[in-house]
Amino acid sequence: MKTEYKGQKNRGPLFLLSFNLFIVMVGIGLVIPILPFYVEMFNADAQTLGFLVAVFALMQFLFAPVWGRLSDKIGRKPLITIGLAGFAAAEFIFAFATGLWMLFISRILAGIFGSALMPTAMAYVSDVTDEKSRGQGMGILGAAMGLGIVVGPGIGGWLAEYNLSYPFIMAGIAASVAAIVSVFVLPESLPKEKRALIEDGPKQTQYSRIKEALVSPVGFLLILVFIMSFGLANFQAIFGYYALERYGYGPQQVGIIILCVGIVGTLVQGVGVGRMTRRFGEEKVVTISLIISAAGFILMTLAETFSMIIITTGVFFIGNSLLRPSLNSLISKLAGPRQGMIMGLNNSFLSLGNVAGPILAGFLFNVNIHIPYLFGAFIMIIGLISTKLWIQQKKKRAEAA
Repeated sequence: MKTEYKGQKNRGPLFLLSFNLFIVMVGIGLVIPILPFYVEMFNADAQTLGFLVAVFALMQFLFAPVWGRLSDKIGRKPLITIGLAGFAAAEFIFAFATGLWMLFISRILAGIFGSALMPTAMAYVSDVTDEKSRGQGMGILGAAMGLGIVVGPGIGGWLAEYNLSYPFIMAGIAASVAAIVSVFVLPESLPKEKRALIEDGPKQTQYSRIKEALVSPVGFLLILVFIMSFGLANFQAIFGYYALERYGYGPQQVGIIILCVGIVGTLVQGVGVGRMTRRFGEEKVVTISLIISAAGFILMTLAETFSMIIITTGVFFIGNSLLRPSLNSLISKLAGPRQGMIMGLNNSFLSLGNVAGPILAGFLFNVNIHIPYLFGAFIMIIGLISTKLWIQQKKKRAEAA
C-alpha cells in the first residue's frame, strides 16, 4: 500500500512521531539535573561525568550511520521501535547500577540503541513532508523533543528528592511506553516500493563514508553540525556541576532552570523556526542562531541571581532552538533520496561533537568553572565566520553556473 504524507495534509504520522519522541525525551530530561549528583555516589568527579557523556556519544557516532542505512532498507518504524526498547533497557541498568563500570555499560548500550532514533526520526520527517514544509516539520519534531526535555528535568528534580535512582527508572518506563506506541500506532513512512528505489551501493567503512560526505554538497553543513554539538556539549556536560559549585544549587533548582528556559526553546522551535525559515531562509536563520548562541554563552558567566541565570541561559537556548532544525532542514534538502544514510552521518557528526565536548569541558571545568562556557562561545563564533564564508562561496558558484 502506497503511503504519502506530503505538504500540509495528513500530518498525523508526523505528530505521532513527535509524541513518541516527546515521551523518550521526557525520559532523557528526567536524568539531566541529577546525573552529577548520582555519579558522586560512586566517587566520580566532573571529568568522569564528561567521559560518561562522551562514551554515549561515541557509540552514537559509530552506530548512527548503520541504523540510518538500515532504515533505508527495512523502513523507519522497526528502527524506531528497536532503538526505544534498547534505550529503556539501558536506563534500567543505570538505575540499579552497583558500580561505576555498570554506569559505563549502561551509557554504551544507551548510545548504541539511542542512535537508531534521531537519524531515523529525521528521515521520517523527510518522508512525510515536502521541501517547502521541511523546515516546519523539523521544527515540530524539535519542539516535541524540546518539550520533553523541558518537562523531564522538573519531574526528575522532584523524584530525586525521594531517591536518586527514581528518575532513571522513570526514564526506562517512558522509553518502554514509547516503544509500545511505535509498534501499535506509528505508521511506516517509507513504503517497500520506495525502499527498492534506493540503491544499496558498495559497502563502505565509516571513515570512507565520512570522507565522501565531507566533499559532497552537505560537507560543510556536517562540519557545522559538529561545531554546534561541540559547543552545546560544553553547556550540557557540566551545567549541573557549574550550578552546584557557583551557586550551591541542587537537583531541584537545576531542574527548575532547565524547565523554564526549555519552555522558551520549545516555543521557538514549535512556532518560530517554521516562520523564520519561510521568511528568511535556512541560511540566514543559521547565521542568526550562531550569534545568539555565542552571546548566550558569554552572558551565562555574568549571571549572579536566579532570575538572571534563567534569562541568560534562555538566550542560549533560543539560539540552539533555532539552529538545530534549520541546519537539519538544509541538510535534508541536499540529501536526495538517501535520507536515512545522510541523517545517519548527520547524527555521527553530532555525536563526534558530543564525544569531544564533554571530555574537554570536564577538563576545562577543573581549571576554571567559567572556561567551558567561554570556549563554547569561541566555537560558535568560529562556526559563524565559517558559515558566512560558505554562503559567499555558494553564491559565487551559483553566479558562475
